Order: sequence, then C-alpha cells, then structure tokens
Amino acid sequence: MRAVNFSLEANSSLDRVYPHRDNPVATTASINIARVGVHYRTQEALRDVNCIVNLGRLTGIFGPNGAGKSTLMKAMLGLVPLSSGNVLYQGKPLMQQLEKVAYVPQRSQIDWTYPATVWDVVMMGRVKKTGWLRSFSGVSRQVAKNALERVGMIEYRDRPIGQLSGGQQQRVFLARALAQQAEIFCFDEPLVGIDQKTQSVIFEVFHELAADNKIVLVVNHDLGESITHFDDLILLNRELIATGSRQQVLTEQNLYSAYSGKVMYYSDAA
Repeated sequence: MRAVNFSLEANSSLDRVYPHRDNPVATTASINIARVGVHYRTQEALRDVNCIVNLGRLTGIFGPNGAGKSTLMKAMLGLVPLSSGNVLYQGKPLMQQLEKVAYVPQRSQIDWTYPATVWDVVMMGRVKKTGWLRSFSGVSRQVAKNALERVGMIEYRDRPIGQLSGGQQQRVFLARALAQQAEIFCFDEPLVGIDQKTQSVIFEVFHELAADNKIVLVVNHDLGESITHFDDLILLNRELIATGSRQQVLTEQNLYSAYSGKVMYYSDAA
C-alpha cells in the first residue's frame, strides 16, 4: 500500500466525469437516489444527484468541504426538503420508512450537556420498537446490553454521556444504532475527533453489518487510509462526480473534478 499525491494543473479540456456504466443496477432492496436536488433558500446545495446504495456493501459519501455530503444524507431521511427528485427503498419513499433507519448525526449536532447516562442513550434506540411511554422489555434491555458490549462500553453504562471522551461518545451512539436493529444505518462524519481504537471498533461493526446484508452509508471527508475500508463510494461536489466501487471512483480524473486541484489520498494498490 502506498500514499499517492496527485498535483493537477487546471485543464479546460478535461471531460466531465460521469458515473461508471458498470455500477450495480438498483434493486428494490437498494436505496435508489433519483435526480435529487436541494436548495437552501436561493443557494443550490445539490443538483441532479443519481446513484444507488446497495445492501451488503459499506458505502462512503466523499467530497470536499461544502460538497453537500451531509446534505445528501439529510435529504434522504427527510431532514432537509428536496427541491427535486426522490429517494426510494423497496419501491417506496425512504422518508416514509424511517422506522427501518438508524441515523447518527455529527457529534457537533448533539447536546452533550443533556443529563443522560450511557445506558439512557442506548435505550433510546429501543423506543421505536417499544413505543413512547411504555416500559422496556427484558428483550430490549438485553439488546442494549449486547450493543454496549459489542463496542466495549458496558463498563461505562452508568457514566453521564457528557463525561466521556469523543471516541467513547461515538461508540455509545454506535451502540444506540445497533440497538435499533435497523435495516439501514446512516452515519454522518463518525470518524471525526476519535482515537485509533474507536476507529477500529467502528469499522469492525460496519463490516459486520454489511456482511449481515444491511445498508451501511457513511459520510466521510478523509482520503487517508480509512478510505480502504469502503466497498463503494459516492463522490460529490454539489453534483455527482462518480459512483461505484472504490477502484472505479478513485481515479485521477474523478479526483480532479471533485477537488479542482491538488489532492492526496491513500491508495491500497500494490
């Protein structure tokens, strides 16, 4: 494996890069993102994005700052309104099936001063299956316990969430997602501000979920070694630059189109 540094000069004749023709065809089990556009008032955040997210694959959304990575994930889940297009899962709008989705937002969007313990946070992942104002069953408590054990946080179950390190907090929210027993797992920048141990745990869990035929979608900005963990990539810069396998997407031309100049990424080529 080696680090590769592309230093590219502007080239006005550079052809527009489109999605690879050999990408997998969408099925009813895939998430089908069709002609999605998003505006924030008069500013266009996303334009005509078309791609699919397949089950059994770890898929990353990549691109430069301001590329619309988080916006795409939020638009898929109905957290920001679509100005055009639709997002389907099993032939129906995904935003009408959110009980099938586990979503972990960016850490900066979470109120870490909220007086909740680690156990409280993970049990929140059982609310959809239990119902509001109903007592949690023994099964739900066992599911939460197993999730905390899986991420190595069971010994912190009574600790206030705000007293944990960034990596520990991220593992707790990963446990909450696992406790939801969802079909689709969406994570927005889960690798920011975490330690190497937490990153290893996160990717182990991601790969286990993919192996269990779940849909695992991750917003990430790092083109370093962590990119080698992903099976498929969606490369954005307000519009779709390329989508497909990691090998199909990480080409010099695609990276130029996304980043418009010098970019370094970690290659796992021999």
